[in-house]
Amino acid sequence: MTLKELERQLLALNPAEKAQAIQLLVQSLSNTWQGIEKTPGVCGGDARITGTRIPIWSLIESRRLGITEAQLLDDYPHITAASLANAWAYADAHLDEIDEAIRKNEEA
Repeated sequence: MTLKELERQLLALNPAEKAQAIQLLVQSLSNTWQGIEKTPGVCGGDARITGTRIPIWSLIESRRLGITEAQLLDDYPHITAASLANAWAYADAHLDEIDEAIRKNEEA
């Protein structure tokens, strides 16, 4: 995708989508993701929901297997819809990292 194509797509977004796009860009530049943390020795150092031992890759894998957000929130009552939104945004921005974590977990 060229920068010109991206510009056209960004300009076509509604205001809420533009705000979300800006948030994603800022987070990716600062490498700080709201509600997401990595700690060596916790969950293998993988990205996880802040204050939990729920790795982002496991939420992505659950979603790929057809588990809905409502089911995830029911299964993990201590996380919020905002936590899931942050997890999805992080995974979208770090797809290779998430796919690698899923692959390693499947091999274990």
